[in-house]
Amino acid sequence: MSLLNSGNSKTRKGEKKGFTTYGLHLAPAKLSGFNVCKDASQGCAAACLNTAGRGKMTMVQTARIKKTLFFFQDKQDFLSELWKEAAKSIKSAARKNMTPCFRLNLTSDLPWEKIKFNGQSIFEAFPEVTFYDYTKSPERMTAFLAGDLPKNYHLTFSRSESNGTLSEAFLASGGNVAMVFRKSLPDTFKGFRVVDGDETDLRFLDGKGVVVGLKEKGLAKKDETGFVLEPV
Repeated sequence: MSLLNSGNSKTRKGEKKGFTTYGLHLAPAKLSGFNVCKDASQGCAAACLNTAGRGKMTMVQTARIKKTLFFFQDKQDFLSELWKEAAKSIKSAARKNMTPCFRLNLTSDLPWEKIKFNGQSIFEAFPEVTFYDYTKSPERMTAFLAGDLPKNYHLTFSRSESNGTLSEAFLASGGNVAMVFRKSLPDTFKGFRVVDGDETDLRFLDGKGVVVGLKEKGLAKKDETGFVLEPV
């Protein structure tokens, strides 16, 4: 069972900019019996893209649950395999003249900066490549903005129906915040520039202090919690 994939329909859009994203899909929230998204809101859990695209297939869901159980029940072997696959992925990208990058929380929100193998985080083990993620963790986003996370790890905060005030505070501090909008994206949101987050998944190229606008997809189209922002 491979842990990493070489992209989905969203992450593959970065290839036109010369990047190949390798990602890790775990079973989100408490789907596996272990919680990998401790700060998820009700709206976030309901609108999760876990079942988008091939994710709706039973075999894919089963594989994600198996990976999650592997992580929690045999963590050191899991990390050993992850390190090996990351090294292979870097070499594979080089053969294709592409720049590798990694997103380990495609459907999770684990604090990878605290997860160690042989005394190192994965960011320390592979300092030459960029890692990036979305997070709903105020603690992790605060640490990122304070410069307390590894320099090769970029975080974008995710707005939900319950953290709007915090999201605006992070924007004012120069952080980026992903927001889901109904049908179309505005040019600005409360004075902050909105960039099209659906164009590519390469969040580390967005600049600072911007709203990463995402159009509603999948189950988010039925959202009534306020997770999806209505057009003004």
